[in-house]
Amino acid sequence: MDYYGFYTGKIFDAYKYLGCQLTGDKAVFTVFAPAARRISLIGEFNNWTETPMKQIYNGQFWQAELDGIKDGMLYKYKIYKSDGSVMDHCDPYGYGMELRPQSASVVRDLHSYRFHDEKWMKKRTDCKNSPLNIYEMHLGSWRQNKEDEYGWYTYAETADMLIPYLKEYGYNYVEVLPVSEHPSDESWGYQGTGYYSPTSRYGTMNDLKYFIDQCHQNEIGVILDFVPVHFAVDDYALSNFDGTQLYEYPNCDIGYSSWGSKNFNHSRGEVQSFLQSNANYWLAEYHFDGLRMDAINNIIYWQGEPQRGINVNATEFLKNMNRYIKQTYPSVILAAEDSSSYVGVTKKVEEGGLGFDYKWDMGWMNDTLEYFRTDPLYRGRDYHKLTFSMQYYYDEHFLLPLSHDEVVHGKATITQKMHGEYEDKFPQARALYLYMMAHPGKKLNFMGTELGMFREWDEKRELDWDILKFPLHDAFHHYMKELNTVYLEHPELSAMDFDRTGFKWLDCHQEEKVIYAFERTDGKEKVIAVFNFSGEDIAGYELPVGEETELTQKKRTIAGNGLSKGKETQKSLHLLIASDADRFGGTTSYKKGQCWEIKEGKAVLDLPAFSGKLLTIKSSVVKAQN
Repeated sequence: MDYYGFYTGKIFDAYKYLGCQLTGDKAVFTVFAPAARRISLIGEFNNWTETPMKQIYNGQFWQAELDGIKDGMLYKYKIYKSDGSVMDHCDPYGYGMELRPQSASVVRDLHSYRFHDEKWMKKRTDCKNSPLNIYEMHLGSWRQNKEDEYGWYTYAETADMLIPYLKEYGYNYVEVLPVSEHPSDESWGYQGTGYYSPTSRYGTMNDLKYFIDQCHQNEIGVILDFVPVHFAVDDYALSNFDGTQLYEYPNCDIGYSSWGSKNFNHSRGEVQSFLQSNANYWLAEYHFDGLRMDAINNIIYWQGEPQRGINVNATEFLKNMNRYIKQTYPSVILAAEDSSSYVGVTKKVEEGGLGFDYKWDMGWMNDTLEYFRTDPLYRGRDYHKLTFSMQYYYDEHFLLPLSHDEVVHGKATITQKMHGEYEDKFPQARALYLYMMAHPGKKLNFMGTELGMFREWDEKRELDWDILKFPLHDAFHHYMKELNTVYLEHPELSAMDFDRTGFKWLDCHQEEKVIYAFERTDGKEKVIAVFNFSGEDIAGYELPVGEETELTQKKRTIAGNGLSKGKETQKSLHLLIASDADRFGGTTSYKKGQCWEIKEGKAVLDLPAFSGKLLTIKSSVVKAQN
């Protein structure tokens, strides 16, 4: 290992040297604990008696070499601290851990799985110019296994059920909540103890690799929710590891996060090496296609509070990590969950930015959901909550999230947030999702939103699959399937997400009628989205399409008379999807191939209450009048 690079926060491969490195039946155990008085290795292989570890290099690293070690064996480090206390710790770099409440590390052969995803890895992209439709999920509560004590399926079992579902519903990426080992189910993985250990709740390291491998073979990308800000306070893990604040800040004012966990000390090179090696580990060894980094606001600013100022060392850590990842894995997606107004989150590091590919658009999310909670009588007053996003949209590369955070803790589900009674919520939710899919930016929806659920997410319960027996929910999930498919199949909705010429308002000053209309293009074809978010039906709305009838005269000599004939190219709008269609639970019956003629740059449409239409422009050639 490059020890100097480790201390200065320059290396990304610390996991290849620290922890338990298994070769055949021989293992080398190495741990960094500079303040420890002595350390012993205990485990199944020595009947939990102490095998003294020797100091190596400069005395701050401890190592033991043993024969007869097998994959799956349990172990811990017994650390004797300077204050006289003794604590058994799991391995910070351990590749596996026991199921909670047990806390031993597990010996794993890192290279025992062979991937079969070469085709995917070669053609993978960061989706900047293509559709990115993410299904965010919690592995333990998507579906539950009635035969398991805790209701969990393994990673492998979930893959076999999930992949056909994602393909049917039109999602091309899945994002999993943190899978690093964590002691509390209620933390959803955001307060970790084993950063290099896939949680044993759902199986082994190789089960997780199978999950990702199978997704890739079915052309589905997998993004990991990565937590570089804070860790769990459990004393057997990183907390007070060697008797000192080795991983956390020594100052309590900044040592503890608002979640009650401990903040990583990003100013220490050893901590930087630990975290960035961890990021590299998931990408290199598991073939994850991206990292969604949690609570980046709390890295940029001290305790996430702008008034405390920028945490310079932490932001430099982010820049260095992101730069390395994008240089090493150009097609990997780096997404920041960041609610701050910090400038340049998605700019390249070389251009003064933080180096992320995408930033979650929390402003769009908050404004949109607040708008749809509002009584339709007052939406004219709040009309420009929905136009505001395009005033700042091109400042960053945004991803539009309706995530797990929006459907828990008394916030209500997305469908439930819609104003009005039960029946009123569905047309508004359908229109909302059409608006989301048509709006520039990549997409993310949390599991269960596609069912129109009315129960908030609970990590202890599976989704309400039986809700589909109710007609409105059944119609809603069919709508979501078709809407997602339209998004994936029409590059006009994604190819120029971050090019100003890819979007144009057609009508954004209908405060009284609460109508919005805009155009999306990929530079070749165009689609038009038009919405009526009021509670009143609007007949005869003149949509300003801006496509004039083209008349081209192609003179042809007709035998015997010398007359000329012309051809006229007539343009019309053709329906791709309508949120108010009766087959989706709406009130309007549309004909197959429904279209509206464009005359003098306008098309006349009826817009039912709480509805949206997505339309494409087509041309047809007709005879011109002589």
